[in-house]
Formats: sequence, C-alpha cells, structure tokens
Amino acid sequence: MSHIDILASILKSMDKPPPVNEKQKALMKKQQEELQKRQKAEAEKLKLFRLKVEEKINKFLQDDDAKEYKFPVMDKIHRGIVYDVAEVANVLAYSFGEEGYDRYSIIFKREYAPSEDHLVALHNGEEWNEEVAKRLKEERERKAKEETEYSKSKKRKENFVPNNYYKDKYQHLIGKEAALEAARKTEASSSYGCVPSENKKDQRSIEQTLADIRAKKRKLETNNEASNCSDNSTK
Repeated sequence: MSHIDILASILKSMDKPPPVNEKQKALMKKQQEELQKRQKAEAEKLKLFRLKVEEKINKFLQDDDAKEYKFPVMDKIHRGIVYDVAEVANVLAYSFGEEGYDRYSIIFKREYAPSEDHLVALHNGEEWNEEVAKRLKEERERKAKEETEYSKSKKRKENFVPNNYYKDKYQHLIGKEAALEAARKTEASSSYGCVPSENKKDQRSIEQTLADIRAKKRKLETNNEASNCSDNSTK
C-alpha cells in the first residue's frame, strides 16, 4: 500500500465535522453583516473626524496671532490622525500626558517652534510662562556647569603627576633656591636613606682606624685585668 493510500484511509476513518444547519448559517451571516456595518460606521466617524481636524488646522494657520493650538484628550488612533494632518499642513505636533488617561496633542507653527525648556514644562504638566521658563533655564545652566566642573576635575585627576623631587615639593614654602640647596644636602643614599650622607661617612684613615681599634682592645684588656685583681683580693 502506498503512502497516498494510507493517507486516504486515515482521512476516511476520521470523523467529519458536524453539518451546519440552516439556522446556524443564518446566524453566522447576520453576525458578519453586523461586523461589517460597525466597521463601516467607525470608518465614517474617523473620516468625519479627519475633516474636522483639517478644518481646525486650516483655521489655525489663517490666524496670524495664533502660535499653538491644543486638542482635547483623545486616544492613540485619533491622535494619529492629528499627526497625519499636521504633517500635511507643515506644522509641528507633540503629545503630552499619560496614555489612556489624559494624553493630548498640541500643534505649533514652525516659526513658533517650542524650545527644549518649553517641551520639558509641558511634559511635566506645567503651564508655560516666564516664571517657569526662568526656573528651567537656571536649572539647565546649573546642571551644565556641574557637568563641566566634573569633567575638568576628572581630567585633572587623570593628568595628575605627583612631585617626586624634594625641591619641587617644597619650593612653594621655602623658595626655589633654598629647596634646591636642601635637595643637594639631602640626596638619597642606597646605604643610609634620605638623610645627609656626609654625616654617616667614616672620615678616618685606615691607619688611624686600626690604631683606634688596638687602643680600645688594650683598654678592654686592662679593665678586665683590674676586675680580676679586685675579685682575688676580695677572696
């Protein structure tokens, strides 16, 4: 038996879906017609809304004194239509507020484009005025100053080179010449460390050194003999 015959046998053995009666067919047809009707009505509403937005934006553009226009709170679909019409009309559009709660759109003429501080205020839910503008400007300048100072401080730390020389380290206190002289007198020595090395050197000649050693030895022997005599007399 071929694979095709096996597949045909399996399909024949499977239960067929229950037949749809006339009543069910009529119900499904009615539901489909209602869905199409609602979709058509929604499309007509959106089309009407777009016409109203176009009318408002055209009126806004014809008003020489108008700089911005605020639309009421609306959902994402309707805001999308506002953005689409604004782009066609060559005006700027922004949205503010919380989605699903109080989000709205504002359009601006390009010659009156909002500043960065203006947008920050609107995003914060503040009304744009001179007082808010002044405060945000001061905050922005202060933040920029802090960032500049931090950058300079970081750069100074990266480029810092410690004073490794005595004369460089103390010349601001005792003067450059005095520091240089002190550095000469206090040169580093592998034998004695950073102390005046001349004070640690033995200035005696070899003969004098040997004579001093012999004298110390004789003195030590004399002291020992005198100590032994004292002990014997005591006994």
